[in-house]
Amino acid sequence: MKKITFVDVLVFVIIGCLILLIVVPFLNAIAISFATQREYLNNLLMLAPKEPTLDNYRNLLGDQRIITGFKTSALIVFLGVPLNLFLTLSLAFGTSRACFPGKKLILGAILFTMLFNGGILPLYMQMRELKLTNTIWSVILASGVNVFYFVIARNFFCSIPQSLTESAQLDGAGEWRILFSIILPLAKPIVATVALFCIVDRWNEWYNALIFIRDNSIIPLQVVLRSIVMESNISSNTSSMEAAARNFDMGIKMAAVIVTTLPIMCVFPFLQKHFTKGIMVGAIKA
Repeated sequence: MKKITFVDVLVFVIIGCLILLIVVPFLNAIAISFATQREYLNNLLMLAPKEPTLDNYRNLLGDQRIITGFKTSALIVFLGVPLNLFLTLSLAFGTSRACFPGKKLILGAILFTMLFNGGILPLYMQMRELKLTNTIWSVILASGVNVFYFVIARNFFCSIPQSLTESAQLDGAGEWRILFSIILPLAKPIVATVALFCIVDRWNEWYNALIFIRDNSIIPLQVVLRSIVMESNISSNTSSMEAAARNFDMGIKMAAVIVTTLPIMCVFPFLQKHFTKGIMVGAIKA
């Protein structure tokens, strides 16, 4: 049996502190979402409320806009994630090939957008010219390829031996056939990684929706929660003490955090195995 050294103890202590830094704020958010305003004011750092209540969730979920937000965000995920995956993985595969004309120029232009972009005004003008403003497609098409995800996927594809694609080409396979029949089955970890990233991005979509969408019937969940929290904050500052206690703004904020993160927490366990492998291999291999 290996003897435990001082370094081992130090590593355990550091890891334990890091775990507490992650777990304690999350438990505190859950506790506040079930707490009353009086209990929160008496104990700001609580891990479990003594008198749990569902009033914060009732005030949050009682708004009819929540249903609209869930439907719109789900639609953005179901339409946007396949588009993100197709564009990101096909672009990563194409730029991972050994040689083609203008490869360095294309890669440089793509990576340049990580540092500089045209801004929101040209994007808004483009969406207006395409007559996509105030539609869900403006949000979906506003972000097609994330360059960071592209870099991770490309690094993974570069680690796959070129002999596989060359053998497929000798058998008469085209580029799309090579991508979907050979490369992607070998790239399940990176596909799961990029998919999880895209799901989180699309589910948390709010900025583009705030810019492009004015129709309340198609606003996503994050914008709905933002509006409810802001209205709760205003009402708690302007109403009576009794009404403010019923509309506990911090409790509603924490309830909104739980409602937002819960769907992603349900998806993550199914992708965790591939995600851990994919993010490591895609990040370190060139």
